[in-house]
Amino acid sequence: MNRAMSLAALRRAATAASLTQPQTRPSFRPSAAHHHPRIDSAVSAQPRGLGAGTTMFFSVAAAATTTTLGQEALAKEHQQLHTFNDVVLYQYEACPFCNKVKAFLDYFNIPYKVVEVHPFSKKEIKWSEYKKVPILTVEGETLVNSSDIIKSLFKKMHSESSDSTITSEEEKKWLEWVDDHLVHVLSPNIYRSTSEALESFDYITTHGNFGYMERMVAKYAGATAMYFVAKKLKKKYNITDERGALYEAAETWVDALRDRPFLGGSKPNLADLAVFGVLRPIRYLQSGKDMVENTRIGDWYSRMEKVVGESCRVTA
Repeated sequence: MNRAMSLAALRRAATAASLTQPQTRPSFRPSAAHHHPRIDSAVSAQPRGLGAGTTMFFSVAAAATTTTLGQEALAKEHQQLHTFNDVVLYQYEACPFCNKVKAFLDYFNIPYKVVEVHPFSKKEIKWSEYKKVPILTVEGETLVNSSDIIKSLFKKMHSESSDSTITSEEEKKWLEWVDDHLVHVLSPNIYRSTSEALESFDYITTHGNFGYMERMVAKYAGATAMYFVAKKLKKKYNITDERGALYEAAETWVDALRDRPFLGGSKPNLADLAVFGVLRPIRYLQSGKDMVENTRIGDWYSRMEKVVGESCRVTA
């Protein structure tokens, strides 16, 4: 396990140290109708600029030639590693909040078991007073709410250092942006049309805890229900153009990077992981494909895929 952690960390340091080339901006620009005052105010103090560069592939051996900055980042990451035993995540496979937790666990090489919760009966979490997902149990301790789960694990990882809290105001601001804005533009896009709703539920039921008949019923009943829920969410959050809102959110995030490979600089911080996590379940749905094709977020997303690496999920 330690050797696997070291190799993963070396790859991350090598990748982070190599990302410096500027990128060009596609023709999409959010119109005035797509403005969100909350987001405009959140980024108004930050200069707008081109996104960070495209990635290059380096083997583990290339880590020997990384810059001093990359070596320092690697050393810090080794200090952050913490051994967690018996980690179990109760989740829905396509839930953005659950995927936010998984991105954190995967990046920090924390092995975890997954219990897929049936979205209708929720029989897998009847033992819990908290009836939402994600729920994470760590060595007998129960943690709930994705943001609180991540903060708790982050604090445990830094328990022997003074850096046990999120100290960057920029990082805090964008973590709040993920929960307060980004997640709310996803459902109106995922379930924008009946075909996209069926595409999403086909993915959900294929990966979820369903028998064949349950899968068929859940796919069509769930897609129909969420299609109408998405319409209500669209009205609630004053979204007039679903794709426009999604593209604007993606562009807002890239602008926040300010030519850095990641918001955290040479390597991802918790805000990078949160944005990546909530976008991961839609990346290869039609909405995610459209987002990457029509905005600059694709290069950052590809870098995140590389540094987060393979899933640390283990079989029960």
